[in-house]
Amino acid sequence: MDKQSEYYVVKKHALPEVLLKVVEAKKLIESGKVSSVQEASELLDISRSSFYKYKDDIFPFHDSAEGTTITLIFQMDDEPGLLSEVLKSVAGYGGNILTIHQSIPISGVATLTLSIQILESTGDVSAMVEEIENLRGVHYVKIVGRES
Repeated sequence: MDKQSEYYVVKKHALPEVLLKVVEAKKLIESGKVSSVQEASELLDISRSSFYKYKDDIFPFHDSAEGTTITLIFQMDDEPGLLSEVLKSVAGYGGNILTIHQSIPISGVATLTLSIQILESTGDVSAMVEEIENLRGVHYVKIVGRES
């Protein structure tokens, strides 16, 4: 695979501070709260060169997810109604579930794989994943794939 087209999904807490500040600077500029890259850079205490170096390569996941299919894998307890709660969360954010596969539970824990089509009307994907992660009985959620 060509290095220019490789993508990684990284949780926010694992990113260097400068990348998070570049995202914030882009938001400030797009919202009109600041009028220049210089102003945003000074406000956030990053160099203009850092902004320009990373501005086209860093963006919140939900900003670019529309029109894609994401695949999530879960480890979750085998409890009545838990799968229904997961699916309700996806539906609440307007995701279109394409496939569902749940393994046979071993020691009371099952693996679930969901493929979800992200539509124009779908809400914040990262918030959806976080909501699912916080459901009682869900051990973890990982984004294992993304296709355009």
